[in-house]
Amino acid sequence: MLGLRRAWRPPSKCCRPIRNNGSVTDGTTGSDTLRLMAVHAHPDDESSKGAATMARYVDEGVDVLVVTCTGGERGSILNPALQDRADIEANIAEIREAEMRHAREILGVHQEWLGFVDSGLPEGDPLPPLPEGCFALQPVEVAAERLVAQIRTFRPHVVTTYDENGGYPHPDHIMCHKISVAAFDAAADPDAYPDAGDPWQPLKLYYDVGWSRDRMMALHGAMVERGLESPYEEVMQRWSESEEKRREPKITTRVPCGKWFERRDAALIAHATQVDPEGWFFKVPLDIQRDAWPTEDFELVRSLVETSIPEDDLFAGVREKALA
Repeated sequence: MLGLRRAWRPPSKCCRPIRNNGSVTDGTTGSDTLRLMAVHAHPDDESSKGAATMARYVDEGVDVLVVTCTGGERGSILNPALQDRADIEANIAEIREAEMRHAREILGVHQEWLGFVDSGLPEGDPLPPLPEGCFALQPVEVAAERLVAQIRTFRPHVVTTYDENGGYPHPDHIMCHKISVAAFDAAADPDAYPDAGDPWQPLKLYYDVGWSRDRMMALHGAMVERGLESPYEEVMQRWSESEEKRREPKITTRVPCGKWFERRDAALIAHATQVDPEGWFFKVPLDIQRDAWPTEDFELVRSLVETSIPEDDLFAGVREKALA
């Protein structure tokens, strides 16, 4: 199974293209619906990064599409209750696809696969080579075409993805960053990928800031202040050891979404092979999370509309233009 590439299909009917005779259109073109595209490396990433934000926007009438680059075929089974089961290991690709269906139903989002094969997370010193044919070894300009097709079909006003370090240095996360930036820039170019649909210009590109030192310290402090054991002691130590290897994110946008934390957690738990439901991610009570850090955070890195920093809305500067 791991040696096979998931068959790529053109974007499905939920993301039907609107033809415009090849001319370039952008998010300032009149629309009755705002559209958000979140690009992720593996199934489960959408539920641990920006999920409450997506659930909030879905409930507010925004059309949200998750684009998943790989099938997660090489992901480790992290739920202790499901480890060492031959039936799961032999069918991990199909199981992860079913988990993704469950999670997207919980969040209320559409979802599309780009069809690349998971690269796995190499371990060892020296690191072993990546598997032949995997996502991270694809030429960026080739892999980006599939995402350009998704952008031109769905026509998002806003796109989210990872920063240059991938959020964390998994080769698929880094590759996800690379093709997202390339596709954002190429989607409006009529000379780029002429077979991928009519040109479309998204208006804003964000990096998802899943975790920042400030967020972790706030949640840690809130637990300690209440006399509770913090799950972040070990995580903070690892964070400090690797801090010099990555830049601190520049948070520009904090989206209030505390009311949707239950949906976020339910969607993540739907990826049963990938999370321990008793693990550190779920240790901080939701009322404490809402009190200490009730937002999900993003870094604005491209904007074709005027906006004021800091923001509290990914569509700041977009709403009045897109819905005009």
